[in-house]
Amino acid sequence: MKRVALVLSSGGARGFAHIGAIEELQERGYEIASVAGTSMGALIGGMFAAGKLEQVKERAFALDRKRMLALADISMGPDHLVKGEKVMGILREIMPDIPIETLPVPFCAVATDLADNSEVVYDSGSLYEAIRASISIPAFFKPQRNALNRVTRSDGDLLVSVNVSAHSDMRLEHLRETRKRNRTSAGRLPALGRLPDENFYSVLSKTFVMMLQRNAELTAQLYPPDIRVDIPMNRFGGFDYDKAARISSEGRRRMREALELYEKTHNIHSSSSPA
Repeated sequence: MKRVALVLSSGGARGFAHIGAIEELQERGYEIASVAGTSMGALIGGMFAAGKLEQVKERAFALDRKRMLALADISMGPDHLVKGEKVMGILREIMPDIPIETLPVPFCAVATDLADNSEVVYDSGSLYEAIRASISIPAFFKPQRNALNRVTRSDGDLLVSVNVSAHSDMRLEHLRETRKRNRTSAGRLPALGRLPDENFYSVLSKTFVMMLQRNAELTAQLYPPDIRVDIPMNRFGGFDYDKAARISSEGRRRMREALELYEKTHNIHSSSSPA
């Protein structure tokens, strides 16, 4: 069986593409031997490592506008708009918190320490603490605080958008990465429809993504993966959580295409034919 180290980046709702990408890898006979994730990639990757991806998929695919609003525990604090506790509550309904080091699949999540501007890698301790820290989008989700009530942990994307470096010592046969960017080697892809009207959320999403995109490119140059699976940003918005099924399907399609090319180039035989 072909073994891979999987690296999952951010993208808000676009991170649901990771679900389809993981499913495609498994269907083609790849063993995911380890997972590293940032932001939404930490959430999907962590729950996969715990063996709960199917339950997350069921909850995600059931999201609609009404359920999205119900999950938005808006508090309008001095450093956030949403507490984020309802999101974590959904995960706790799926399973109780467990130590990362006991997960069936090795996993780590990346966050940012705002106190000293450093990368924080969670590879032990509370799984949900790691996920919560990594998904804390600045000014949107309530950041984690230390015992002195000072903000210390925020979204991992602030420093490391594509955390391939977290896998640098694992020495696996292959490395896969799913991430989001504006273009691919084939050029910019057409959008599925017109871009959503500009509003507070779309402006916040675009601003944050534009800042992080360059960071992602630089990190990928330093730690190039064997395969990069790109989900064009102009297809879905970062707040399109009610489009989880479509986003996941896009991720699966893109992973399938990338694997077909890689396997053909390297004379690797897949255990299943493409759907």
